[in-house]
Amino acid sequence: MHSVKQEFVSEDDYLAQEQASAVKHEYADGQIFAMAGASIRHNRIAGNLYVSWRQGSRCRVVFGDVKVKGRRVYYYPDVMLSCESQTDAFVETAPCLVAEVLSPTTEVIDRGEKLHHYQQIASLQAYLLIAQDERRVEVYRRAGELWTYQSITDDRPIELPCLDMPLTLQEVYEGLDFDEISLRE
Repeated sequence: MHSVKQEFVSEDDYLAQEQASAVKHEYADGQIFAMAGASIRHNRIAGNLYVSWRQGSRCRVVFGDVKVKGRRVYYYPDVMLSCESQTDAFVETAPCLVAEVLSPTTEVIDRGEKLHHYQQIASLQAYLLIAQDERRVEVYRRAGELWTYQSITDDRPIELPCLDMPLTLQEVYEGLDFDEISLRE
């Protein structure tokens, strides 16, 4: 995901440039990074998650082209859910759930930098990392000031905040075969 560093750019300048750009960019501490495209498999998982969350919540679910604002960062999560009033047409500022579908080019950033920044968003109750190469969903949950971690690889329901019904791996991986495809992204 991250490419060549540039000179410092203010948040306001980033937002103005991003509004006019045909290519999506993420922003971290004054630096802008172009985003790569995603595979069909990646999109299928994100789409499945969107459908499940949309059916399981009365809150707003968005994916792909909507930014989330953290402290000195703007990211484009794969899927997020917010139960707060909408204050911006292009940016969520108070998500309850955020999910990233892991890929070889973004996994280190999703597990490191993004995890760190997402955990600083006061409204965020859970952050999901979803594998493409196996049936595995990792969940970081807020427990007061601490965060807990759980890796789910079996068929038990995944209870998540802000959803009226649990998530299942069957829903996340609906329509995918783990034996038929090379997972290079």
